Amino acid sequence: MAVNGDIWVFSEKWDLLAELAAGARELAGEPGSVTIVVIGPRSAAEKAAAWGKVLWLGEVTGQRRVDDYVPTLVGMLEEAKPQLMLIGATRRGRAIAGRIAARFDTAALTDVQEFLTDEDGLPVRHMIFGGGAVRVERALREPVIATLGPGIFQAVQQPAGAGGGIVEQAAPIEPAFVEPKLRAQLRERKPRPPVTANLGAARRVVCAGRGLAKQEDLSIVEALARALNAEVACTRPLAEGLDWLPRERYIGISGAIIRPELYLGVGVSGQAQHVIGMSESRVVVAVNKDANAPICQQADYIVNEDLYVFLPALIAALEKR
Repeated sequence: MAVNGDIWVFSEKWDLLAELAAGARELAGEPGSVTIVVIGPRSAAEKAAAWGKVLWLGEVTGQRRVDDYVPTLVGMLEEAKPQLMLIGATRRGRAIAGRIAARFDTAALTDVQEFLTDEDGLPVRHMIFGGGAVRVERALREPVIATLGPGIFQAVQQPAGAGGGIVEQAAPIEPAFVEPKLRAQLRERKPRPPVTANLGAARRVVCAGRGLAKQEDLSIVEALARALNAEVACTRPLAEGLDWLPRERYIGISGAIIRPELYLGVGVSGQAQHVIGMSESRVVVAVNKDANAPICQQADYIVNEDLYVFLPALIAALEKR
């Protein structure tokens, strides 16, 4: 469908911002336009300019946090009056979307999966109850605030040209920054290891589940992924409960939404919130010794075998070929 008004895009995660910006260009109809809000290095703003006009707010410095830009974003939205704002469905993005929606006395449409065609308003199809149901809703006020996770729009290469240019809202940063009335204090920074996973663009995915007995056993999954030239992913407990893998690698309603040619689940039970994230895979293979596991109902092929027996044999066969 085409959106008739302007579309704004924001996410503090570059990969997700790029997906949303590309998706916004697909949604934008005449006289619609795309504006990307970038908080970060100028190099990111220059890259984003390939998808539309960029409002660059500079880098986060000192005690400032991304959340502190909410009053600034609200002021910009009040002035520009776009029809739709797409916000990355990260933990921080959801919080920002809720605060912006509250300032406009509207509701944020969370975990949107699809924008629908309708002459009256802008209806969306989105997940509720942790992925247990899908509901179609229509925002009654503008701007429509919607959060989207990775994989909703197809990952595309950065287009050449066609950029709208960079509008520097803050150079230096202070003139455009609206100081929040309340703010959290930054006490400490700890570096995180870089994450190179782009599950939304992966053609093959090997997903580890709670069937793995210990973290060291991830080496088997990684070896299989190498043999298949696939990305390693996981279910939510492995990322958020056990911290075996980075949060960016888990698949589910609040994680990555994927559409690979091959999804191979290893010891994955198949809870609803996970299945939502991988249900559009072209071919689903489940390796699980429990033939009654929910994932088996979603699978095209089921290997009813102990993963510790089957995976080494499969890896050996693939390497031999």
